[in-house]
Amino acid sequence: MPILLPRRSLSALSLALGLATAMPVLAQQPADLPAAQLQALRQKLAQRLPDLPPIDGARPAPIAGLLEVRSGGHLFYTDANGDYLIDGNVLDTRTRRNLTEERLDEINKVDFGQLPLKDAVVWKNGTGKRQLVVFADPNCGYCKRLERDLQQVKDVTVYNFVVAILGDDSRQKAEAIWCAKDRTQAWRDWMLNNSAPPRALGACASPIQRNGALAQKLRVNGTPALIFEDGTRLPGAASAATIEQRLTKAQARPS
Repeated sequence: MPILLPRRSLSALSLALGLATAMPVLAQQPADLPAAQLQALRQKLAQRLPDLPPIDGARPAPIAGLLEVRSGGHLFYTDANGDYLIDGNVLDTRTRRNLTEERLDEINKVDFGQLPLKDAVVWKNGTGKRQLVVFADPNCGYCKRLERDLQQVKDVTVYNFVVAILGDDSRQKAEAIWCAKDRTQAWRDWMLNNSAPPRALGACASPIQRNGALAQKLRVNGTPALIFEDGTRLPGAASAATIEQRLTKAQARPS
């Protein structure tokens, strides 16, 4: 009978650690499963676990004997027969690397150069030489906290893709901010000082709907969500120190 373990559960993590120390780690990047084998795995897991999200693909995991299964922007692990399922992180205890996190960075990587930055509310600190994209809802409390913390980050240009995921009031505020005479100032007045923008009057074409579609395409499931120049992403209201580290890392490696 299949066993479904909760994400980041102690049992899943312990099993992953145990396997990591007991089995050899595969040296090369493996190829995806053949179509027939993948389809058989899909059918078996769908029959046994009807609530499991659709499977996009699978390949041998970093640990011999396990398969890495991709579902949307998520990873889990199973054996070749689909009898057991692990939902958690695989750690390499020798190098202290989180292999699951690294793989998620890879499969969720965004082509930063293809983002429609013209649809973002933009501001910068210092030289603005480093770039950061943020998906934010104007009524999201964590987004406001992130905006305050971002003021401490030096030499950065921030592109805010304003989305309205928290209802009609979010859409009204988002459109009012975009249609303001100085949208950057209107955004910062609201996010930093709770000074509401004047209601948009008359015709004003805003990108709010396009931003929502972009968020769906990129599987941005909540706000705030950050995307760095190397295409890696970070969900949630990270601290200024964490963002600084990620900006440095993004510039240090090729996108």
